[in-house]
Amino acid sequence: MNWIANVVPPRIKDFFSRRDTPENLWIKCPETGQMVFHKDLEQNNYVIPTSNYHMRMTATQRLASVFDGGKWEDLPLPEVMADPLKFRDEKRYTDRLKDARTKTGMQDAIKLGVGAMDGVSVVVGVQDFDFMGGSLGMAAGEAVIKGLLTAAERGLPFVMFASGGGMRMQEGILSLMQMPRTTVAIQRLREARKPYIVVLTNPTTGGITASYAMLGDVQLAEPGALIGFAGPRVIEQTIREKLPEGFQRSEYLKEHGMVDMVVHRNDLKATLARLCRLLTKAAPKDVPEAA
Repeated sequence: MNWIANVVPPRIKDFFSRRDTPENLWIKCPETGQMVFHKDLEQNNYVIPTSNYHMRMTATQRLASVFDGGKWEDLPLPEVMADPLKFRDEKRYTDRLKDARTKTGMQDAIKLGVGAMDGVSVVVGVQDFDFMGGSLGMAAGEAVIKGLLTAAERGLPFVMFASGGGMRMQEGILSLMQMPRTTVAIQRLREARKPYIVVLTNPTTGGITASYAMLGDVQLAEPGALIGFAGPRVIEQTIREKLPEGFQRSEYLKEHGMVDMVVHRNDLKATLARLCRLLTKAAPKDVPEAA
């Protein structure tokens, strides 16, 4: 074979070879199927610009979006027994925890931070759905309680971003016990006369809704968030009736008095800061206190 066959084709193939592209370079909108460049999505707080669909955020992304300059103090979470029931289904519970921790970089489903939000000092708790569906077990329950008690001790408002599918079945009754325990901690914050504000995100269901997620002094929700106890499919199968359009979505709940406000994610930080100032009787932003 001559030199043309040996040299030219490989050079041409190298020139036109397809470059490797990251898998997450383009994000698909779950509602419309539209592809959105990941940088555009990040700049818009993970909201699809055209459809207004609110994508899920990780706990770290959420904290960075609400704290000034994306900086905060991480609160260490209390340690709990990893597998109290020695639970095993298709795989051991300890292995599931290990996988979830590797995937998310978190110790459990909730992350706590303290910092300034539009100049107002607050404690913020974020439930990350990526960690075993945001399920509430002993570690997550202790984290919620730690956030509430820290807010009470420091005299700060507590903002909770709720999300998850309910209680963690691998911990059985010990998981269910977190419902009354978090409720008692909320009462401690109320005794300290500091506000507790809940932001319901997609989805918030099960025992999470049946406890701390619906006990806020003010209940906010992101647009289109699924909020309820049992899912709509389960309810339809139980009552054998067709549910109303938009049932269990945040807009429907606002119309029926279960949610105070539905707030776009881009307006959430300013809204939360304004509520914290109002409920703590703090001086308005950029307005000096009277002498």
